[in-house]
Amino acid sequence: MSDIYHPANRELQDAFGTRPLADRVKELIIQPEIGDEEREFITSRNMFFLSSVDPEGQPTVSYKGGDVGFVRVLDSKTIAFPLYDGNGMFLSAGNMQASAKVGLLFIDFENPHRLRLHGKATVSADDELMDSYHEAQMIVRVAVSNTFINCPRYIHPATSDEQSIYVPLEGRETPDPEWKSWEVVADVLPEKKP
Repeated sequence: MSDIYHPANRELQDAFGTRPLADRVKELIIQPEIGDEEREFITSRNMFFLSSVDPEGQPTVSYKGGDVGFVRVLDSKTIAFPLYDGNGMFLSAGNMQASAKVGLLFIDFENPHRLRLHGKATVSADDELMDSYHEAQMIVRVAVSNTFINCPRYIHPATSDEQSIYVPLEGRETPDPEWKSWEVVADVLPEKKP
């Protein structure tokens, strides 16, 4: 596994006296693939945060949500998830097509726990998984470069037994968000695909 620390990380580690700790953390928790514990955690989530960068290095972070298990662990080095209808900006999808490097953060707010995953993403509307995700516009596959459990001590408790009514589910029509009924966007909304 290549070194995850660059000179600026090392400079700060040295300034705060944490280089030995950072090296130990890397040795103990950073893994080059998804293990059984990570697989179970990833597939038990109904949301995660996705970071991506544009060609100039400008980052963005997106919330991605779906039904529990919408992120699939295909093997120890690959995950996949759908991209559903959004605001039409395609910031994350466009970034992933232009610069494949991504970071994902999975969090359990009820039982404080979090997992980071880094890798390279591909985005496709022709992926063989398209038919297995109701209303997916595209499928993202991430080739994993590393995963690691991250300290959960600052995760605040938050509970919710409810799921968003906008998560696409077989057998029911997914409602449009209110903003898609606003007159200021009515003339630029694309037609819905069947």
